[in-house]
Amino acid sequence: MKKKISLLESSIVLLLVVLGISVCVIGLKLSPNIAILVAISFVILYVLIRRLPMQMVNDGIEKGLLPGLIPIFIFLLVGALISVWIQAGIIPTLMVYGFNIISVKWFVPSVFLVCAIIGSAIGSAFTVMSTIGIAFFGIGITLGLNPALIVGAIVSGSVFGDKMSPLSESTNLASAIVGADLFKHIKHMMWSTLPAFVVSLIAFAILGFNTSSTDLNEIKVVTDVLRENFTISPLSLLPIVFMLFCAWKKIPAIVTIFLNVLLGMIMVIIQKGFSILPELAKVVESGFVSKTGNEQIDALLSRGGIMSMLPTVLLIILTLSLGGMLMEIGLVSTVIEAVAKRLSSEKQLIMMTLFSCIGVNLFIGEQFLSVILPGNAFKDVYKKMNLDPVVLSRTLEDGGTVINYLIPWGIAGSFVANTFGVPTLVYLPFALFSLLSPVFSLISAFTGIGVLKINEEVKA
Repeated sequence: MKKKISLLESSIVLLLVVLGISVCVIGLKLSPNIAILVAISFVILYVLIRRLPMQMVNDGIEKGLLPGLIPIFIFLLVGALISVWIQAGIIPTLMVYGFNIISVKWFVPSVFLVCAIIGSAIGSAFTVMSTIGIAFFGIGITLGLNPALIVGAIVSGSVFGDKMSPLSESTNLASAIVGADLFKHIKHMMWSTLPAFVVSLIAFAILGFNTSSTDLNEIKVVTDVLRENFTISPLSLLPIVFMLFCAWKKIPAIVTIFLNVLLGMIMVIIQKGFSILPELAKVVESGFVSKTGNEQIDALLSRGGIMSMLPTVLLIILTLSLGGMLMEIGLVSTVIEAVAKRLSSEKQLIMMTLFSCIGVNLFIGEQFLSVILPGNAFKDVYKKMNLDPVVLSRTLEDGGTVINYLIPWGIAGSFVANTFGVPTLVYLPFALFSLLSPVFSLISAFTGIGVLKINEEVKA
């Protein structure tokens, strides 16, 4: 039997967990892995002191890891995809064509827009970031732009696309949790998403305008090196088209990425013959190593491989284990349920839903759970206040889906940091769309604009 834990005790323990992680990561500059291990040790100590069943630790870890199995497998495939797409010339081709198409002065807002459009078509922020995102990152570095600003634009555009796409797993999850129609949910999200998008676009245009000190000769040197060392051809863009086709056919992310890895490998074999197979297998496992002789290009394109994703996988395992323990003990549910019972107004309800989603991201680090737990906890309260389910589903996205990219120990945040080599806390100030979404959600709550009652029109 589980012992009942009071709200005060649960709140104190959770605050100590977050405080400990924050001190380790921000204050002591330790890796998130060590910070999460410290937190896990603290929770185990708490279980011992409270004389709770030790089996709860094992059960919590098992239950916590279950939601992470699919993301872990996707991350491993993404590592293979990155390395193969570089060797096949797909990402170098995107870079070369990007230099010729995108204006240097408007590069940053262009990156934001393109990632948003492709993300909306594909429905997967991770796929966008690990493919065209890497190409944009390479172009931006060559142009002399701030790496954190480039990553912020890539993340912002990709997250917008993921949030607004009917193909997105997180979007479907949010609508399903509250029992709302998918397309009504997407339409209703525009009340907070569109203002966040517009403000982000304007901000990126200002931040990125005319900041490049790179002249055209330097760009020409880079493109010449890429053409000499990689197969640059319009045919190299076929995998991009195939990826869009898979999204249109609603093929699951794992199958889509796996098929694109195979397509990239076939392209490499066509280019260099079957003798390349042993080297290709090594590239899939350990990553591509660029040997162009140009230090800048070699640093940018020496990446990928299954092994490169292991640090992210390790962090996911530790984070989900911690989150599972917190849920099994009942600390998270105690706080959320107690908060839900004390809400008396629409403003308070929406505000606390947002904070709860953000809190779950901080405590557990898992994007889907930041939607599932508050969604289930607050669903009945929204009904009692006669609020349409889409108000809750939109709030879950604004505080849950987009925030995970800002958490250093979160699944999405650690993925971004590992993919681009820019720490989460460094690119965080530039992930404008993720930062602004909850802000405009709060504005909607306090003004009543976009707050839809059941069987009523939206208040304008």
